[in-house]
Amino acid sequence: MTGEDPLPPLLEAVLSVGTDLELRTTLQHIVDAAAELTGARYAALGTADPGQDGLIEIRTPGAVPATAAVTVPILVQDEEFGTLHLAGKDTFTAEDEQLLHVLAAQAGIAIGNARLYEAARQRERWIEGAAAVTTALLSDGPAADALTTVAERARILADASAGVILQPTEAGGMEIVTASTYDDPGDIVGTTIAPGSPVLKQLLGGEPVFVDDSATDPRMTTHVRHRFGPSMMLPLQAGGRLIGTLALPRRRGDRPYTSVERLLAVQFASQAALALVLADAQHSRELLAVFEDRDRIARDLHDLVVQRLFATGMMLESTQRRAGAEDVQETLTKAVDELQSTIQEVRTTIYALQQPPADAPTTFRGKVLRETAGAAAVMGFTPSTQFAGAVDSRLPEQAAGHLLAALRRALATASRRPGVSRIEVTVDVTATLPDGRDAVRLTVRDDGGEGTTVNWQAPL
Repeated sequence: MTGEDPLPPLLEAVLSVGTDLELRTTLQHIVDAAAELTGARYAALGTADPGQDGLIEIRTPGAVPATAAVTVPILVQDEEFGTLHLAGKDTFTAEDEQLLHVLAAQAGIAIGNARLYEAARQRERWIEGAAAVTTALLSDGPAADALTTVAERARILADASAGVILQPTEAGGMEIVTASTYDDPGDIVGTTIAPGSPVLKQLLGGEPVFVDDSATDPRMTTHVRHRFGPSMMLPLQAGGRLIGTLALPRRRGDRPYTSVERLLAVQFASQAALALVLADAQHSRELLAVFEDRDRIARDLHDLVVQRLFATGMMLESTQRRAGAEDVQETLTKAVDELQSTIQEVRTTIYALQQPPADAPTTFRGKVLRETAGAAAVMGFTPSTQFAGAVDSRLPEQAAGHLLAALRRALATASRRPGVSRIEVTVDVTATLPDGRDAVRLTVRDDGGEGTTVNWQAPL
């Protein structure tokens, strides 16, 4: 650099390191400017704390030459960010070192600005992500979808290999209940953390867990740990209630999580947990409103429709006993039968309305209604269902299973038969076998063709 004024090149170098607000690009500008300013064939910038910014080293292409070298520290707000190392030159003069110190000072300012910009961008992304999750969770959807939404959004925000939700088990451990991954191997969901694990103690206590390398950390005990490197495990806790844990592992060899990323992820987990609680409360309120409406309909059907039908039936029966003409008798008999059938169907509807729609039926009546409802989804109409006798108390479990299988076959056969627009299902536990034994009888009638009837019976 002898004979040249070093000021213009230095000014150019100083200006170049501050032209970009992205941290990695800024560091590359610093390295390139240092090499060009001193004439070094090799330059590298190593960070003192990789976990601070997620960066380890930025360098120029090429191997390290076995020649003179110089190292200059870079300070950001009086803290050592890293060191600028140059080599590949016969001799570094005092003037070179002075220029590098000036460049390092300017680099510290540029790095500080880049950090502030990157932190602001990250906070904006995480805040937008948390808002999107809240909006998604408060819309109508199953609980499992809500957990998947949290896992997937967090994975994207954290640039993680997987987003995983774990929930406490009855045994006192935790189990992965949903996972969002780039290349789902299929065996992550269902993985458990055994009770007593050091990690589990922290999570159940509401403390986040940060792991530098999942594959080698002795606290990690799952069979999938060898696939992952840096990881965050964040409690999903709201109002003192632990909903579960959000785990965000990265691949082995990926950069570690920075302190800013850890802070933002913890805040995201808190907001997601609150959104999950609010979504659950909203779903409960909506479900309660549905139950109240169904209960009102059931009461109206019972208090108004059934009672009026029953009274009308009694009047017809009384008229039938007094009537003499045979054709009048036949008409009245048919009317009474139709009324009794209608009463039975309305009572069945009332029973169905009183069952929680989201729960699996536990009574035999409920299981029969579930089968007919399934047939309705295929055929476009709901089969008529009637019960005779105390089916829930009199029917043995084995006979109930066989009857349901027979009903399933009969409904499937009817659904394939052309011209079927009505199906009548009757379960009667007051029937008797030819040998006099008490029996249960299933009758399935449809109006396809000339009409088809399926009978099945078994002793009680």
